[in-house]
Amino acid sequence: MVGAIVHVRYFAGARSAAGLPEEKIVAASLEELVAALASRGPALARVLSVSSFLVDGTVCRSATAALPDGATVDVLPPFAGG
Repeated sequence: MVGAIVHVRYFAGARSAAGLPEEKIVAASLEELVAALASRGPALARVLSVSSFLVDGTVCRSATAALPDGATVDVLPPFAGG
């Protein structure tokens, strides 16, 4: 499967674990994207395992759904506080 170029934006703990605020990456699905990112290290893998993902501003609940070329994927870890 050929992947799409997607813009990934990291928030809160995901930004810290990734070591950067955003990047572009090629991935065909959310599942493929998360696997590629998680392979970078255990800290990012842990954050990704509990994060929610928005694709172009909409919650994505299907890990196998195709990512459109040029999509923005927001990585949102659980937030604490009140």
